[in-house]
Amino acid sequence: MDSITQAVLGASIQGALLGRWQGRKALLYGAALATLPDLDVVIDYGDAVGNMTYHRGFSHSLFVLSGLALLLTWLIRRYRPHPGYSDRRLLLTLWLVLITHPLLDAFTSYGTQLFWPLMPTPTAWSSLFIIDPLYTLPLIAAVVISLFTGLRENSWRIPSVALAVSTLYIGFSMAGKFMAEQRVEAELARQGIQAEQLFVTPTPLNTLLWRVIVLDGEHYHEALVGWLDAAPPQLQRLPRGIELREQLLDSPKHQRLAWFSNGVLRYDQIGDRLIVTDLRLGMTGFHPFRFDFARLQDGQWQVHEHVDRLPFERGEPAHLALLLKRIWQPDLDIPLLAWAAELEKPLLTETRSH
Repeated sequence: MDSITQAVLGASIQGALLGRWQGRKALLYGAALATLPDLDVVIDYGDAVGNMTYHRGFSHSLFVLSGLALLLTWLIRRYRPHPGYSDRRLLLTLWLVLITHPLLDAFTSYGTQLFWPLMPTPTAWSSLFIIDPLYTLPLIAAVVISLFTGLRENSWRIPSVALAVSTLYIGFSMAGKFMAEQRVEAELARQGIQAEQLFVTPTPLNTLLWRVIVLDGEHYHEALVGWLDAAPPQLQRLPRGIELREQLLDSPKHQRLAWFSNGVLRYDQIGDRLIVTDLRLGMTGFHPFRFDFARLQDGQWQVHEHVDRLPFERGEPAHLALLLKRIWQPDLDIPLLAWAAELEKPLLTETRSH
């Protein structure tokens, strides 16, 4: 999730658990500690694939953060003890502030390595968009109110209520994901399509309209599913470019990207470039993670040792407005195929030469 959401989540947790003793400082301490795991973004892992796939790694590990909570508890109790609350309460607070950061990240589509240094496929429950105002606003309100009240007497209950509301919202998001998945699976069964994999994720800024990706051999399908939809989902069939993937099977960079994304990738030849797109993130045709993996020279693909990320186009505001309108108007036509055609356009900006 975005840094503001992580900060107000941490502030709300520490405010609820230690606010009656620490006052407003609890909000500051919680916000600062909650954003700590994202400091790994300052590390350069060598190229775009490394920077993407090593982010949310060791600094988001439940093992590492649990150890850090123990260490911080010991240091605070040794050098800044407070008689008002126990070691157990302090440890619980620090632990929750730290581990809720990667757990919340795991509800997005990106992929979070919760069990690093173990190497299962990164966790992506994908029920929340990376920015979701309905999740964040109750926490922001609680922090603002708590800054005025000082968290004294019973005002520490305010962040507790906000945390309960935001948690219930996550539950609603999981129900939405399940709804979209069930409706698409029913349509696949009706059409006799044996899907390799389904990936379900919310459309930007909401949990009412869902985007479903269906991997199906040399093609993939995309569909939009909303809570108000009465008709079956319309599956839009798109090329996946699997034949180009064969050129990258020996590339460690591609192997890592395929592991990180669980294979939800598309391959395109654009001019003399082989472009790999992570379909999970962003919206149809407008994906933030697209990589220049190889160049065609004398009829042979030359795989780059250093992989660059293409500039990211977010799409027009009219696209977002149309998607939000689609929530309430299920019969509204969304031109997914036209949007997906953006992935085949010539590269306007050359990536750095290799």
